[in-house]
Formats: sequence, C-alpha cells, structure tokens
Amino acid sequence: MNLALIIIIVVAIVLAIVGGLNSALSWLLWVALIVGVIALIAFLFRVISGGRST
Repeated sequence: MNLALIIIIVVAIVLAIVGGLNSALSWLLWVALIVGVIALIAFLFRVISGGRST
C-alpha cells in the first residue's frame, strides 16, 4: 500500500480512539469515520484500477 494511505488510516484510528475516550470530543469520531471512508475508497480505487507502485 501507499505510504500516504497508511498514514491516513493510522490517523483515522487514532482519532477514533480519542473520540471514543472523551465524550466532549465526540466530533473527532465523525472526523475519523470520514477520513477512514476516504482512505477505504482510495484503497479500493487502487485495487480495482490495478494501480501498481514501482
């Protein structure tokens, strides 16, 4: 996978954990979900289009 995609996924997971631990920062959970969906779409697009990194 692309390094930028891995970084996006890690950020999404961290935001989901922080948003889940603190109810005052619950909006971070929505941000994490949106970023996670974007990362998933980007990954699926790379798989479907057959993109190869050299």
